[in-house]
Amino acid sequence: MEVTLCGSSWYNKKYYLNPAFDKMPRAVKDELQIMCVTYTEDVGGVLTVDFGEDKEPHFTVRSAEGDQRFDEIGSELKIKEMQKTKADLLEKITLYYRIVVLGETASELGADTDHD
Repeated sequence: MEVTLCGSSWYNKKYYLNPAFDKMPRAVKDELQIMCVTYTEDVGGVLTVDFGEDKEPHFTVRSAEGDQRFDEIGSELKIKEMQKTKADLLEKITLYYRIVVLGETASELGADTDHD
């Protein structure tokens, strides 16, 4: 099951934060919003941050068919840049997702990291 954390659309100039994540610290929510909105302003299209079966955040990008403004190469570069520069943020939201949203315990979190 995939869970969307947040997203931004260049087309309708909107940002979305899943209500399940409302209790995250304001600074984290603000940083997510800035990251998503900056992405769509720079590249175009729609960006969502989703959690997949692996419980890790993934960037999902979509664009309207025939959208001449969307920069596919720029999109890939921007995502790689965000994964690198926002590694701490992505780690924080992963822990929040696993503990607060999924209800995992510290022992469950440790069990996942033991076999890396």
